[in-house]
Amino acid sequence: MRMNGFLIAAPQSGSGKTTVALAIMAAFSRRGMTVAPFKCGPDFIDPGYHQAVTGNPSINLDGWMCGEEFVLQTFLTSLTSLTSPTSPTIAVIEGVMGLFDGIGASSTEGSSAQIAAIVGAPVVLVVNARGMAASGAALVKGFVEFDPRIRVAGVIFNNVGSNSHAELLRQALRDALPEVAVLGCIPRDEGLAIPSRHLGLVTAGDHPLPDGFIERLAEMAETYLDLAGLAGLGFDSLRLRSVQAAQPADSTRLVDTISGPESGVEPPVRIAVARDAAFCFCYDDNLRLLREAGAEIVFFSPLADDRLPPDISGIYLPGGYPELHAEQLAANVGIRKAVLTAIRGDMPVYAECGGLIYLTEGLEGGADFVGVFPVRTRMLPKRKALGFRQVETGSDCCIAGTGAVARGHEFHYSEINAMPAAVERCYHVSRQGRDLADEGYRYRNCLASYIHLHFGSNPNIASSFVSACKRFSAMLQDHTKQLPV
Repeated sequence: MRMNGFLIAAPQSGSGKTTVALAIMAAFSRRGMTVAPFKCGPDFIDPGYHQAVTGNPSINLDGWMCGEEFVLQTFLTSLTSLTSPTSPTIAVIEGVMGLFDGIGASSTEGSSAQIAAIVGAPVVLVVNARGMAASGAALVKGFVEFDPRIRVAGVIFNNVGSNSHAELLRQALRDALPEVAVLGCIPRDEGLAIPSRHLGLVTAGDHPLPDGFIERLAEMAETYLDLAGLAGLGFDSLRLRSVQAAQPADSTRLVDTISGPESGVEPPVRIAVARDAAFCFCYDDNLRLLREAGAEIVFFSPLADDRLPPDISGIYLPGGYPELHAEQLAANVGIRKAVLTAIRGDMPVYAECGGLIYLTEGLEGGADFVGVFPVRTRMLPKRKALGFRQVETGSDCCIAGTGAVARGHEFHYSEINAMPAAVERCYHVSRQGRDLADEGYRYRNCLASYIHLHFGSNPNIASSFVSACKRFSAMLQDHTKQLPV
């Protein structure tokens, strides 16, 4: 089976690959194709825009956090789930940073190049051609020859000044690299830029694409890009066949090491997941792995709902921008009290980054939040933390037993006041072998951290959290049976 698609990369951040990726997705969707979007790295914002344009969830692919096997399987399973007999399916993977930029100077781990090598994807390089002519060909030649595992199939020149500039770029690349196609020359258009915020791009939820924007993207792609050439690019068939051969018979189960009840043996345990404009950073794979482990996911909004969903046995508070919605979160006293009561009643609760902030007493000098942890949060003018993290649990918690190892990412412009020594730290945190401060704050059966863990880095995380929720549910049922009638 031939699978068509490609990875959109760039020599460096700021080259325009997000706008180009969205334009291609929009154009393919308008042509009736099913677009399977993916994003390299731990980013949460770009996938939201991918989904807004294609209507399909965008899956993060990260070789450092999750490892090669998981990346291969989640890619193929996600792509297969969108394959339709009535319309052609194409995978569009948006890269992260520069093509070869990963966790270190001499390693491609965590890079777009690593993902391209793992899944056998041809690379389309988006080059910011402002102020360049023949130098554009020299730059591309360096990328083509840098790593023999990577196949640069084509180039899209962005920020092109004129038709004559475009012709100079095309001729220079033809002379230097006749085997690499020029798949488009896009003129400068500041009107297609996506607004930025302190954590990167503005989220799709906070900044819905304006009326006509997707159509403008599609028109730009139709006018300036070789869409037929792009649609004809295919993955390394030998690579994909080896992945398909390794798939379990039931391709909907991605990680066969996850322990969970078979369908129909017992009802799933209900886990409430916060999802709204304040809590929108959650890996789609995390939710899928929870479902595969025996969870029923029910969403709720700490902004709009005054109570938790009924019959839940656990809560997941993902990251997001609670600081931008602080007054509304503070005013919703009902849900704040409900979360606090659930935690004090030993319900398993897992919170990360924005979820941690929500569980503090609130913002310094500002709005009050849940107050599980006796500290306040302050927003900073500069970035506090950025980078991959590895954690090892030093004690049992709701997502893992002692000694479990998992990987994730940290990125925030806030800090909490010094946490009292009496609050347990469950995580020993490191970055590329260098120890960082212990973290992972535990109160009763609640675990909160600034680190966004990818559950694909350790398949037992999802099953451990679901098991903790099942134990809590069973405890409630036993308590109810013991009450006098």
